[in-house]
Order: sequence, then structure tokens, then C-alpha cells
Amino acid sequence: MSAAPLRLLVITYYWPPSGGAGVQRCLKWVKHLPALGVEPTVITVDPAQAAYPVLDNSLAADVPPGVRVIRTGTTEPFGAYQKLTNRPIPHGGFANEGRPSLAQRAARFVRGNLFLPDPRRGWNRHVLRAVEQLLAAGEQFDAVLTSSPPHSTQLIGLQLKRRYGLRWLADLRDPWTDIYYTQALLRTAAARWLDARYERQVLAAADAVITTSSDTRRLLLGKAAELPSGKFVVLPNGYDEADFGAPSAPPAEQLLITYVGTITGQYHIEPFLREVAACIRRHPAVPLRLRFVGRVAREIEQQLAAAGLLPHTDIVPFVPHDESIGYLLSTTALLLAIPDVPHNFGILPGKIFEYLATNKPIICIGPVGSDADHILEENQAGRTLPYDATAAMAEHLDQLVGAWQQNPNLDLPAVSHARYSRRALTERLVALIRG
Repeated sequence: MSAAPLRLLVITYYWPPSGGAGVQRCLKWVKHLPALGVEPTVITVDPAQAAYPVLDNSLAADVPPGVRVIRTGTTEPFGAYQKLTNRPIPHGGFANEGRPSLAQRAARFVRGNLFLPDPRRGWNRHVLRAVEQLLAAGEQFDAVLTSSPPHSTQLIGLQLKRRYGLRWLADLRDPWTDIYYTQALLRTAAARWLDARYERQVLAAADAVITTSSDTRRLLLGKAAELPSGKFVVLPNGYDEADFGAPSAPPAEQLLITYVGTITGQYHIEPFLREVAACIRRHPAVPLRLRFVGRVAREIEQQLAAAGLLPHTDIVPFVPHDESIGYLLSTTALLLAIPDVPHNFGILPGKIFEYLATNKPIICIGPVGSDADHILEENQAGRTLPYDATAAMAEHLDQLVGAWQQNPNLDLPAVSHARYSRRALTERLVALIRG
């Protein structure tokens, strides 16, 4: 007789049809949990009321049949924000805003000081009511997992811990008070104090704190002297093997370097772009091109223009996740960039693992010694170049050109990335659920 499955309550704001990187983590866990003896119940927001910056309906295919998804109402101020600023809902880090207008600065001040930890806190009471109804009906859960951002979601876990004593796993995909765009929120000292207090309460009360990188773990562990290090666990993002069934197809007619995702001026790739332009001038017979798939900020377009690269660049707007994999497989090499912001040594973009799964050479613009750099070095998958290391950039691009002239297929020898597969990472999550 088989053992009864563990029951996990997953609370996440971002869920299909929401798009973007933040959806993938919980979605892929839930995809693999049933086969590993865990029955997940997901509580998320009603998409008709949600404030999603982007949509991706293709992700719904990853939700296993039979998984219960409870969608609740919410109370959020984003409608007022759009009326005040006449702008769309801001992306993480205000990546779609550029230089803020006076109205946007006023809205940021209100958001940073009157809605703590964030404006989506209005969702919390709806979730708490839904959980109360489940428990009142006699349902039992072995653990609850809250995933953030928005970090207000962690206050739901805090309340559930205090009210019902449920085993609680707090999954923080990004830092909290140290997130790189916190200065853009124009917070007062009182607001900074209250937000830091919320953060410490969550870190102290959770049974396990899950982070995506070693440096973020170190950052959170340092918030209070009495925090036990044993409950802080690194569980990185990963890649889903099922997403990579198609064969690699590097183009034979051009040396193509592709970036997938959002990119803004904070990523500090302007020196690299200038070196790409110089490389094209040095090797006029080599058809070197850049391709950006996703949201490209106006600053980046201006940098491309200033470097004379627009004729050598393709810009593809946001595409569904399944289409983005096709772009990863149909390139010569991949470009990764880490934002040039405080605490960026712990920034480990989810795309790095999907990059690894392609076996393409990776060029990373960012800090040497960072978690991303360690991943590339560990897997011999590419090289990290500091933001202003123009000589090293020129040398690396010349080496890439020379190798391409010998063979336009620069795919790396297949190496084992199995420890970063979503299923393997979900197995580690199951161990945490068991305690």
C-alpha cells in the first residue's frame, strides 16, 4: 500500500496567464510535484483583477491536469497609478519606464511609503480568507510555500504561521530590502524601518528560507545575529528538460549572438556594444549580428544606434516562453548580462540555466566572482567579462570570430547539467517539505 501523498499549499501571485521569469519557478515545481508524491494546491490571483506586466498563455500547458488552482480577488492601486501617470503597469525595477516623469516620481513615492512592502499587499486578505475556508472545511496541509516577489506574499505565510502553526517555507526569488531598485522608491526613514522589520519577522518565523543564489542567502542571513544558518537553503532556478526537445540549429550563414529577456541601461553593456562594432570593422567578411528577444529599453536602442549597430541587430519583441526556446537553439552564442547595481554578486537570472541547456557558448557581462560567474566556470560554458574590460571583450570576440570561421557550429560538448533540471530541483524541494 503506497503512502498518502504530502499536501503542499503553494501561494504565488504570478501564475499563468502571467508571463515573465517570475512565473516559472513555482509553475515548474508544481509541474513535477505530483510525480514525486506531493499533491499541490495553488492559491493565486484572479487574472481578471491581477496587475501583470506581461501575459504568456503558453505557460498554462505546464499545469498538470488535476492540480487545484484557487483564484482569489485582490485590492490593488494599479488602476489609479495608470490614470495618474498614463503609463502601463511598471515592470520589476521599473524597467519599462525609463526616465520618470514628475507624475511617475510622485507615484513611486506613494508606492514606496504608503504601500509596504508593496502595492500588491491588498491581495493578502483575500488569500487569508481562502485559506481559512479550506482549513474550516477540514483540509490539512503538510506545509505552505509562499513565493515572492511581491514580498508582501511573505506576510501571508507569517500570518498563517502565527494563526495555525503550519510548516512554512518562504521562497524569496530576489532580495527584499536590498533589491536593486529600492532607491527609486524614494522611501522615508520610517518606511525603510518598517519594511526592514517585516523582512526580519519573516526570516525569523519561517521554518525554511529558500533563496536562488548563495550570495542572496548570505545577504538575508546577515539581517539578524540570531538567525539560524541551517534553515537558509539555496535552491536555484533551472531548466525543464521537456522544453528542449528540439535540436540545436546554429545558423551557418552568420555569427549570431542572442540575448533573451528584458535589458535596460542598468545592465551596462554599452562598452560591449562598442567592442562588437569594432569587431565588425576588423572582420568585414564575417557576418556578425546581434539579436535581442524581449523588452529592450530605449537606452539600449540608443546605445546600439550610437555604436552603429542597428543595421547589424535584430530586435524581437516579447514572445511566449516556448517560442523563446526556439531563439535560444537557433543562435551561435548567447549573451548574458548582470545588472550593474549593488548586491549584484547574488543575481542569478533564471535564463542562465536555460542557456546552459542549449550547450551554446555564453558571453556574460558582469562581475567576476559572482554566482553567475561561478555557474559558467563550473560548467565550462562561457566567460564572464567585467563591464569595462574592453580589451578582454575585443580578445574574446576575435577568438569567437576565429572559431566560427573554422566551423560555424560552436556548440559546446554535451556536459551534464542534470543537477539544474527542474525535476532534480523539485526533488530537493520535496525534501524540505518533509522537513
